[in-house]
Amino acid sequence: MAALSWLWSVSLALTLVFVSGNSEGDALYTLRRSLSDPDNILQSWDPTLVNPCTWFHITCNQDNRVTRVDLGNSNLSGHLVPELGKLEHLQYLELYKNNIQGTIPLELGNLKSLISLDLYNNNISGTIPPSLGKLKSLVFLRLNDNRLSGPIPRELTGISSLKVVDVSNNDLCGTIPTSGPFGHIPLNNFENNVRLEGPELLGLASYDTNCS
Repeated sequence: MAALSWLWSVSLALTLVFVSGNSEGDALYTLRRSLSDPDNILQSWDPTLVNPCTWFHITCNQDNRVTRVDLGNSNLSGHLVPELGKLEHLQYLELYKNNIQGTIPLELGNLKSLISLDLYNNNISGTIPPSLGKLKSLVFLRLNDNRLSGPIPRELTGISSLKVVDVSNNDLCGTIPTSGPFGHIPLNNFENNVRLEGPELLGLASYDTNCS
């Protein structure tokens, strides 16, 4: 009976690893399908494998959960996908210096382990999702040199771990936050946003001024 119980436990553990690995692989393969990859950077991304940990540009932890996606400067175009929000152990999402278009999926706010979100030097439009304020482990947020619009979400001021924010060279509006971690961010990290005022003077201007 004990042997059967042990076998059942091992089987369950293997099933959980297989299912989680496949769900993460499915999420990443959805990203692959949404991208144009003329240099075949993603050629090793084979969805038939048990997990994506042997794929190039993917790093996993000892439990075979994805912790890094390193696709910076890879000549990729296309758009991001909501399924990226399923990579719950992801710490680094590096997609800088490509030609990625479309918007930032609000589901990225589900990446509770994320330390670095680097989407700079792309062609991303739309607004910065307020859901990114849920990323309580985030240290680096670099969204500069895109086509982002709208105000800087005040939800970001609640991320005490945040050390680097760069949203320069976009089309943001409103005022520059000064509370929380934003009190230490250099003003040149907000420059070249024609409609962005700042830093905000509390009580004197709405945070979304110039946004209408």
